[in-house]
Amino acid sequence: MRAWFSSARIFWGGLILLLFVIVGGLMPWFAPADPRAWQTYPRNRKPSLDHWLGTTNLGQDIFWLLSWAIGNSLLLGVIVAFFATLIGVIAGLTAGFRGGLVDRVLSFMMDATIVVPSLPILILMASILKGQASLPAIALILIAFNWPFPARQIRSVALSMREREFVHMAWFSGESAAAIISRQIFPYLRTWAMANFINTILVGIAVESSLAVIGLSSADQATLGTMIYWALKYQAILAGRWWWIGPPVVAIILLFVGLFLLASGLGQRSQEARGR
Repeated sequence: MRAWFSSARIFWGGLILLLFVIVGGLMPWFAPADPRAWQTYPRNRKPSLDHWLGTTNLGQDIFWLLSWAIGNSLLLGVIVAFFATLIGVIAGLTAGFRGGLVDRVLSFMMDATIVVPSLPILILMASILKGQASLPAIALILIAFNWPFPARQIRSVALSMREREFVHMAWFSGESAAAIISRQIFPYLRTWAMANFINTILVGIAVESSLAVIGLSSADQATLGTMIYWALKYQAILAGRWWWIGPPVVAIILLFVGLFLLASGLGQRSQEARGR
């Protein structure tokens, strides 16, 4: 039964994520004009056959702008997740398997980074840059503060696995430490690493959206957060223009649900695999 639930979560989460990848990765290429350009279309039009999600007060087609924003938000999340997970897995495996001074140094770096809150630093940086912080700069800071979490968990697993008989057998057969880590230990952690990767995508998108909503992200870049920011700036709620602020909010909710289902399903499957 647990295997069925994990498979169902992976299926529905993957389906939702695939839909967002299609909308954010493929649809912008078919846009009739630059979705970010102002005064391209009539202003404040309600949803219709000509404009599926209506238009903004700035003369932008909301559907095409939303597809562009989804693509940027996903790209930011994937970049942060890839490098944070990669660095965390390498550091955790190295610390747990090598032990000694290497383990102490890497563990100190993990602990020192974890206790430093990333959000205040991002807010401070964005405030200094007056709301013009670039997405690559935000991504670098998110990577720097998110790699220790997978590293700590990977280290604890590596510490226990290096005492297994098959690891000792590989060691006495003459395999190098790198070969043992990549061939003997990492395959047991592959599913968990994928779950952490998906979860970190969610974290990256959530942090950037939070900064954007309060006007501290890159206002020139179209993301889900900046769409909400411009809608609030031009009083979309007070004016009753639900078609402007509603789509990015719903998109964020659905994206988070999809990522959560996929990450939790992969995490549960990883636990089942380690239990065997």
